Amino acid sequence: VAKDLGLQLPALRDRGVRVVSEGRTQYFALHEKTGHLVTMQKIDREQLCRLVQQCVLRCELIVEGEM
Repeated sequence: VAKDLGLQLPALRDRGVRVVSEGRTQYFALHEKTGHLVTMQKIDREQLCRLVQQCVLRCELIVEGEM
């Protein structure tokens, strides 16, 4: 994520970059030392999307300040 945004790792913390998922459960986060998008917990497709064929987890990346 840091590379895709063209930011250095310290800038991720300085700008308050965070990942927000729909609903209560946060499935994704930014790894502080690498800037990679990581899963925060096991994602169980059968539990989340048992009634639909295509399973999509949406999340947003929030960056404070100007880009």
